[in-house]
Amino acid sequence: MKSITNCRQKEGRAITTLLTSESVTEGHPDKIADRISDAILDALLTTDRNARVACETFVTTGLVLIGGQITTNTYVDIGQIARHAIANIGYTNSQYGFHHLDCAILSAIQEQSADIAAAVSHSKETRNGEEMCNDYTKLGAGDQGIMYGYATVETEELMPLPIVLAHRLTKRLATVRKDGTLSYLRPDGKSQVTVLYEEDRPVKVQTVVIAAQHDPDIESEQIEQDILQEVIYPALQGWIDNKTKVLINSSGRFVIGGPVADTGMTGRKIIADTYGGYGSHGGGAFSGKDPTKVDRSGSYFARYVAKNIVAADLARRVEVQIAYAIGKATPLAVDVNTYGTGKINDDTLRRIIIDRFDFRPAAILERLKLLQPIYTPFAAYGHFGRLDLNPTWEETDMVEDLHRAVGK
Repeated sequence: MKSITNCRQKEGRAITTLLTSESVTEGHPDKIADRISDAILDALLTTDRNARVACETFVTTGLVLIGGQITTNTYVDIGQIARHAIANIGYTNSQYGFHHLDCAILSAIQEQSADIAAAVSHSKETRNGEEMCNDYTKLGAGDQGIMYGYATVETEELMPLPIVLAHRLTKRLATVRKDGTLSYLRPDGKSQVTVLYEEDRPVKVQTVVIAAQHDPDIESEQIEQDILQEVIYPALQGWIDNKTKVLINSSGRFVIGGPVADTGMTGRKIIADTYGGYGSHGGGAFSGKDPTKVDRSGSYFARYVAKNIVAADLARRVEVQIAYAIGKATPLAVDVNTYGTGKINDDTLRRIIIDRFDFRPAAILERLKLLQPIYTPFAAYGHFGRLDLNPTWEETDMVEDLHRAVGK
């Protein structure tokens, strides 16, 4: 989560702010749950693009409980999918206390509510007293709620710097564990990065916190040295100096981790999944939900719109909000906040994006090509700014259209 140490103090003329974001590795209990839920979703979408999935997972010592609502015309082996996901993360050693073959897997899945299914799949709307007949009106929002998208010029990814760096650290922890560079590392881990800003621009990393699960026979001094050399320096190059405070396993040893040390649940890392605490969050989780659920697709589309606004140089940073009602295709509201950085006023920009982007769920599914089995890789290390995965919601293909709209 983001912590604003609002010491917004003056150092000479510069107003400084400290902003903090955290990330967790794929072996963190909550991320195990997210991975299993998204792996089940992808398996279903592989053979049934119209599957309705709201799948959640709970993990603890020796137990995986999968629940939720799924309506589909295909069959998948939920237990096998879960075990494969756990193995892929790295829980293949019984010494870790959680093993992909030894854990019990319980499934409590039921069908989607018939009332919700009818409302979502047969949405009817009117405009000027006449019923709208195009296909985009036939798919209503899968739930009510508000979704947010955010973008900023701080990084190449157009993401806030603290969450980008926090994800770099946890991805690096996983990489050096899996490739054998630091073979004594275990799957669980966390990172936290505090960035110093001057006049709302990132200057340097002030504090780095790493929690890395490890084998019991490794000395703390070796862990600290290895993490510095193999994880922190490569991931944060250019952002740290000799004054950066570094804390590695600050509580001491970190041998017991994963589901043995803490329960995990789908959707408990929604801030790490998004912008690290920047902007706002509607509260809805992503993992395990098919894209008719606007918690997921609406948030992806809001990010798509926000990123195109910033890429078009219409604002240095922007937040886009969308509000939906269940069963209705047209959103109740769309809003834009450029935090005073916009090249045009926010109301004008709001009207432009409503005119240029189609916020109806079916249009979003088509525009972003979401009815595909693409979601498992996003279950860890964030859903946004993932240039390594090249998702459609990170494309900036509307920049020229936005330029035309403002007369550039």
